[in-house]
Amino acid sequence: PEAIGLYNLGQSCCLNSLLQVFLMNIRFTGILRRITVPRSPAQRKSNVPYQMLLLLEKMQCGKCKAVSPTDLACCLLEHRVRLFVQHDAAQLFLTLWNLLKKQMKKLELVEELSDLYTICIQEHLACQNCSSEIKSNSTMLTLPLPVLDANSHRLKSLEDSLQYFFHPEELTGQNMCFCQECGRKTTFLQSMKLVHLPQTLTLHLKRFGFERSSRTHKLSHYLPFPQELDFNEILTENQCQADDSEKATWQYELFAVVAHSGSTSCGHYCAYVRSLTERKWYCFNDSEVCQVSWDDVKCTYGHSSLYWRETAYLLIYMKKQPQ
Repeated sequence: PEAIGLYNLGQSCCLNSLLQVFLMNIRFTGILRRITVPRSPAQRKSNVPYQMLLLLEKMQCGKCKAVSPTDLACCLLEHRVRLFVQHDAAQLFLTLWNLLKKQMKKLELVEELSDLYTICIQEHLACQNCSSEIKSNSTMLTLPLPVLDANSHRLKSLEDSLQYFFHPEELTGQNMCFCQECGRKTTFLQSMKLVHLPQTLTLHLKRFGFERSSRTHKLSHYLPFPQELDFNEILTENQCQADDSEKATWQYELFAVVAHSGSTSCGHYCAYVRSLTERKWYCFNDSEVCQVSWDDVKCTYGHSSLYWRETAYLLIYMKKQPQ
């Protein structure tokens, strides 16, 4: 009854895949079910959380193998989310989340939504000429992970990508920063430190790169990702700015993969999602839904010689429940 497809309205595979990831997350739907219903028909028509809730209820009726997200798509159109065009899943995910947060009226639900998805990072800038240091905290919805290093060498695993993201970088030459203490531009060491991880963690594999001609191209090479992820085993002490109680919650299980097939100009999205109640993997390919195995999910690791095949683009992990 959970695995219900969504009809493609015309290049809406990206939207459909993201909706399946949102609506299969019972913690997210727990927030969605408690929203304040807008009073007027016009307000209900343009309210993204309400239209998403209606779609969820339509999907859970269980009468059809697939339903149409037309009303939600029209609602998004009112908020300048274009239809019948190719979207980037990472950008559309951010757009949908911001609209949900903006239109939820209850402050406690906004806080719960933020707690569910928001990552906290501390950026350090340390002058290499004196002892001055600048620290600033920032939040992000996804961790944008490189799949290549600075020398364009392929990173070999998700763990390598995470380590590279948090690896300190020396800012020299044109990238030097002005130091207040030194009174001039100096070499700085820039580093990112992990402060807080949310219950639902979204990792964005940066597989779309720019060539010198400014055209985008897809990086399809093999990059495996695990079913279980422990940040305490991946990051060093210097890459974390968190206490022991926070770090104790940094064990994750893979919940969903949003995969892209094709090229940057002609592509298709589908979602692999593990049902939190049945513990089974499903592939949501618009209106077609089927149960799959972990080996099927692993096919999204990528393969350089199979350019058009599905390649993981967004990885969604959930915190493991304490035993």
